[in-house]
Amino acid sequence: MSLNLLLVEDDAALVAMLERDLREMGHHVSVAMDGRSAVEAVTRDRFDAMILDLMLPTVDGLSVLQRIRQDGMGLPVIILSALGRPVEKVEGLDAGADDYVVKPVTAAELNARLNAILRGRRQPAQDGDTLRAGDIVVSPARFRAWRDGKAVDLSKIEFNLLLELVRNVDSIVTRAMLLEKVWGYDFEPATNLVDVHIRRLRAKLTANGGGDPISTVRGVGYLLPG
Repeated sequence: MSLNLLLVEDDAALVAMLERDLREMGHHVSVAMDGRSAVEAVTRDRFDAMILDLMLPTVDGLSVLQRIRQDGMGLPVIILSALGRPVEKVEGLDAGADDYVVKPVTAAELNARLNAILRGRRQPAQDGDTLRAGDIVVSPARFRAWRDGKAVDLSKIEFNLLLELVRNVDSIVTRAMLLEKVWGYDFEPATNLVDVHIRRLRAKLTANGGGDPISTVRGVGYLLPG
């Protein structure tokens, strides 16, 4: 699959290596070496995905990501960073990144992760405008969710987790299923990535009152009753 990619990175040697190797894989690669140029590029041109460094001149990568998500752009984004602590990964994913990769990285790994993200983003067309589970309603088309008639402000990851639970109402959704559908992983990383985001989702669903609607099936996954 040939993709039109925006590579946002200020390390010239890394840019040269990734640009060369990604082009050899059949992708078209545009480069922005600072945050302001990245925002201008995604505003002006259409890309299939963005590979985004965090520590950038002019505007940092996290601010670039927050800006494009606030502008309603659903562009798949892989964060590529030397910052690898769990808190930094969670911050990047919560800001709307589809994946977070710690340097050093090869073009082959990035290519595999891009393919996994695009697989995971495919959604069946028969969803319609809204889906319901009990007092929870989600709109895949409008990227919005409500509980008991009140809007719930969710990050992209949280929304997609809720969407998968609602789609599988009254059925157990395993962690492996969520990793595949939400993150595009076809393997289970040795982290509590799913549990961390489910905990955040629960907090937002109960912020305006009401009990926790998500049941934990110990050692298996989660269940959302209808």
